[in-house]
Amino acid sequence: MEIYINHPSSFSLAIARLAPHEQIHVEPGAMVSFSDGVTVETGARGGLFGGIKRMLGGESFFQNTYHAPAMGGEVTLAPRLLGAIKVIDIVPNGLFYLHSGAFLGSEIGVQFDTGWGGARGFFGGGGLLLLKVAGQGKLLLSSFGAIEERVLAPGQRYTVDTGHIVGFDGSISFNVRGMGNFKSTLLSGEGLVCELTGPGRVLMQTRSEQAFLDWLIPKLPKSSNS
Repeated sequence: MEIYINHPSSFSLAIARLAPHEQIHVEPGAMVSFSDGVTVETGARGGLFGGIKRMLGGESFFQNTYHAPAMGGEVTLAPRLLGAIKVIDIVPNGLFYLHSGAFLGSEIGVQFDTGWGGARGFFGGGGLLLLKVAGQGKLLLSSFGAIEERVLAPGQRYTVDTGHIVGFDGSISFNVRGMGNFKSTLLSGEGLVCELTGPGRVLMQTRSEQAFLDWLIPKLPKSSNS
């Protein structure tokens, strides 16, 4: 499978070129277009139990699988929000922790560990739900805003607001905590942060969905009883 990213800015479009009879898993609502002969099958990946686990992790219960015909085909994908798309390679015996909601699509060999904490992070109300990604193949992920990358050396610590995390390598250890003391956490406007310790790669998004909603909702027209 070959994947190209067009318009690599706030309006990114992923073009997946499929070999004959090749398949790609796609998040519902992400498909923009596909070529003649491509067919789609909708189902709960991993069966009923896998679908429930994905739903608990913040992902869609169902997932679409696009099948290329004998001559191959093309499927184009785009995220719901304005942002970037990135393709990363999942390698055997490697792990990647993906922020729930950042999944856009993947090759068939990419697997989501539905047995890991119910496919969700263990951060309560911290707003950070993670999917554990393993297997082998290309993973397409998306962000709200641009994607910024940091590569941490062994033992290097780095702190990221939970609302800005897209994902990070499984070699990184992490801990979610407040911003300083209780007063700082409550009044700083930052909420909870994730402290990550290398080695490994960290992907961040330059915008936060929750911060955008906090700005937008007070500006929406209020309903009137009159």
